[in-house]
Amino acid sequence: MANTLLTISMITREALRVLENNLTFAKNVNRKYDDRYGVEGAKIGTVLNVRKPPRYVGRTGTAISVEDATETQVAVTLDTQFGVDISFTSEDLALKIDDFSKRFISPAVATIANKIDTAGLALYKDIYSSVGTPATVPNALLTYLQSGVKLDDNCTPMDGARSVTITPLMQATIVDALKGLFQQSALIASQYRRGQMGTAVGYDWYMDQNCNTHTTGVFTTSATPLVNGASQTGAALITDGWNSGSSTVTAGDIFTIANVNHVNPQNRQSTGTLQQFVCTAAGTSSGGALTLAISPSITTSGAFQTVDAGPADNAALTFLGAESTQSPQGIACHTDAFTLAMADLPLPQGTDMAARVSDDQLGMSIRLIRDYDISTDKFPCRLDVLFGWATLRPELACRIQS
Repeated sequence: MANTLLTISMITREALRVLENNLTFAKNVNRKYDDRYGVEGAKIGTVLNVRKPPRYVGRTGTAISVEDATETQVAVTLDTQFGVDISFTSEDLALKIDDFSKRFISPAVATIANKIDTAGLALYKDIYSSVGTPATVPNALLTYLQSGVKLDDNCTPMDGARSVTITPLMQATIVDALKGLFQQSALIASQYRRGQMGTAVGYDWYMDQNCNTHTTGVFTTSATPLVNGASQTGAALITDGWNSGSSTVTAGDIFTIANVNHVNPQNRQSTGTLQQFVCTAAGTSSGGALTLAISPSITTSGAFQTVDAGPADNAALTFLGAESTQSPQGIACHTDAFTLAMADLPLPQGTDMAARVSDDQLGMSIRLIRDYDISTDKFPCRLDVLFGWATLRPELACRIQS
């Protein structure tokens, strides 16, 4: 019996299935905002402002003390339309769906999935908590346990929604380091046979080749950057002491300030460790001065307090890692640290065929448009997705240097 020609709906459903299977980091982030973009006709640049929960200081005693309910928000922008264009013949359409998927769909969708995952993992630049040493692959479980401490100190929920995403080398190194802990149980045996961690120390573990590599700025070791002006607050820090015109910071560089400690976001008590800050924009010193854009904001009191004290004048800044150092970035996080939003692209008229498949539960949507070229008896087609990433709560994530 001759094979039945594949339909565009069959091909599109298969493409979505392959896309879902190829995503790694994207499976472990918040997806509940996708339906806000509507079902059809979403346009590039659509913005959704996601509200974050307020915090309160509370009171002691019987006298009422009403606090303002201050809600903050994060913009999630659908700003990336990405796709792959392929072409196949009438003969190709006579293949079984498995053969067709292997030859045409899987390679195309793998490209799309890698683009989505790489863009999500690039959000490491928003994360200020970090463990490990740049350019040194962690070879002990302690480093990963320390990332859990960072999450705990920031009141990250312990609800089974924590994951860690690391590079292939990071995975191989930690699996090898823990081989002495092997015991013959079905789950652990399976983890070690596959060379993957699975679930351990409070995390679901994933390997992702799309983990980004961070390159630190040029701090010029002969310079000592200092705070220029006491008791500064906010998301900008005025500094001096840099080498004039030759010192740079890159977005994602992490530093601490002498005697400025992190506080627990709920009880506002110092954890006894220096607060880590991340540079949110690149900068170059001028005349030895440089104003850094930073996160979190320096806040010394109130519901959103981040540090136990403001920086003193001439307090020293200490940057993480040596200058111009490359370090692949693993990420430990809770589901609510990041969000990926996707929307349905419109189906045009006047083409041979057009189909779109969405999965509301997973928040995925992919569109396939096919036309016919009579001169070559081929069917050129395009696969497209529309997506956007955002960091919702950076305090619920921690970078793992390697």
